[in-house]
Amino acid sequence: MNDPSSPAPLRISGPLAPGSAVLGPGSAVLAFDVGGTDMKAALVDGSGTISALERIRTPHDGERTADAVLAAVAGTAERFALEHPEVVPVAAGLLVPGHVDDESGVGILSENLHWRNVPFRDRLESLIDLPVVFSHDVRGAGEAEYRLGAAAGFSDVVVMAIGTGVAGAIFIGGTLYTGGGMAGEMGHSRVADGPACACGGIGCLEAVASASAIARRYNARTGASVAGAKEVLSRAQAGDPDAVWVWETALDALALDLSHTVALLAPEAIVIAGGLSQAGPALFEPLARRLDDILTFHRRPQLLRATIGEDAGVIGAALRARDLIASRELTT
Repeated sequence: MNDPSSPAPLRISGPLAPGSAVLGPGSAVLAFDVGGTDMKAALVDGSGTISALERIRTPHDGERTADAVLAAVAGTAERFALEHPEVVPVAAGLLVPGHVDDESGVGILSENLHWRNVPFRDRLESLIDLPVVFSHDVRGAGEAEYRLGAAAGFSDVVVMAIGTGVAGAIFIGGTLYTGGGMAGEMGHSRVADGPACACGGIGCLEAVASASAIARRYNARTGASVAGAKEVLSRAQAGDPDAVWVWETALDALALDLSHTVALLAPEAIVIAGGLSQAGPALFEPLARRLDDILTFHRRPQLLRATIGEDAGVIGAALRARDLIASRELTT
């Protein structure tokens, strides 16, 4: 983990591309960030330069989806080796969504990807014959943001990703807190009387204010078929009363949830990542006002937009893989 009193070696802002110098000198590693729709893969060389970076469709095969994902990851690693023989990785980082146990290397549950109790770390190590570090996708992306992005320099900070779902990475005293794999599930705290959430709860933040929920709630209210939250916001800004209601109630729910985070953790900053953060001032300015109205004596955190963007996951996975090798070298 970085020393929050020291400057980050490099601050990343915006999308990456092959040839980008990202991490500085260190071990050559592979990095994989598996999402519900897409999977990103990167090969980072010893100078910290991205030798390969690509996005592929996450394979879905019902109850065999975990097998298909592992096969796709191993196949990508093999192809990178053929295409870039000059880069010899010594470890890999793998991030997946759902309930994840970092310590045991097990993907405990993903409802969307239909797996349960999958030993991802051990299985991938056997497939690619490299040591593997394994974690949750938001925790990995949050660590990249903490070490190289907008959260750098803070000791107590929460990185909150708002996209299809809502989850966060929590740093306390400069250390990532995982709570046995359960910390950061703010998307499943109750903030309203409805609608129903996929987790079985009612009025969860994820069911009210995730990017997908905003579109889903607008469509249910109007019978429309907007594709995402961006279109709902555009309609709200044009004066559509239904869009205004959906957007405003989503902001109310987010502010309430953030107030709970502030009361419990007193973070110096809350960094918002994910698709909804792309709304910019239309999100951050009214959200800050709402949060300020709720808080009383509490510490007012800075509300910041994440800077690394959609590649934070693979960068976090690469950082974790390098940390794994560094820790093993220290013990030998």
